[in-house]
Amino acid sequence: MTYFPPAALARFASHYPEEPHVLEHNLLGHPLMELEALAQMVERLPARLVEYAYAKQPIGITGKPPVPSISAADAVRQIDSAGCWVAITHIEEDPLYRALLLDVIEELKPFITPKTGAVHTPQAFVFVSSPDAVTPYHFDPEHNILLQLRGAKVMTQFPADSEMHAPSAVHEAYHTGGPRELCWREEMLAAGRPFALAAGQGLMVPVMAPHFVTNGPEVSVSLSITWRSEWSYNEGAAHAFNSVLRGMGFTPARPGRWPQQNRAKAFAWRVLKRLGIR
Repeated sequence: MTYFPPAALARFASHYPEEPHVLEHNLLGHPLMELEALAQMVERLPARLVEYAYAKQPIGITGKPPVPSISAADAVRQIDSAGCWVAITHIEEDPLYRALLLDVIEELKPFITPKTGAVHTPQAFVFVSSPDAVTPYHFDPEHNILLQLRGAKVMTQFPADSEMHAPSAVHEAYHTGGPRELCWREEMLAAGRPFALAAGQGLMVPVMAPHFVTNGPEVSVSLSITWRSEWSYNEGAAHAFNSVLRGMGFTPARPGRWPQQNRAKAFAWRVLKRLGIR
């Protein structure tokens, strides 16, 4: 099967990698995305690959939210009444789901590689959420397409290069082992761009673009297809090297949004790591 209609691929090609956009997909009704199939995958995967929490979270959190008393698999099976969200991470560790991920990525590759080069580390995540669940404000280091398979949600995105929405020091902390959750202040909302997603639609999320997600009044199932590139690796390494400079008392310039702007700092960070200094 083809996973995206021609118009969606054309839209992706014209907007990737920096402009978020909604596109149609053909994954509705896929048997691997049914609740029982997902619950069985949760039971097969190592527990470290499954995160879940109560659905009604604030937009901004500190630390990890409390874990519900039921199991993650039962939370998936009872998601209409469990009051939870379940994030099944790295589903590519399950052979069935890895095959699906690679098939979807293969369809996108002709439009990815001319812009950001080879596809590295393809990964996928499934989010199963009770009605009105909130995924708190955070950022992610991957190129990402979030595909809505059931229910509806709104993702509010913020500029990826905004010092106000994700300060440089926070990037530096994340790329040297810190959390991805971000501090939230209500005055930041004005710069947000909400994207409403219905089942059958997807949303491209630029690398490190801060965002939060609110689900609609029905159960939601989403599949996040992600990959890394020279772009994302160099940006992350440049932020990490900036943390070294900041520790030495400097105020380094924020890394650029294109790989060639970050090559020197990225190289320096990798040298430090190779020497065991970091």
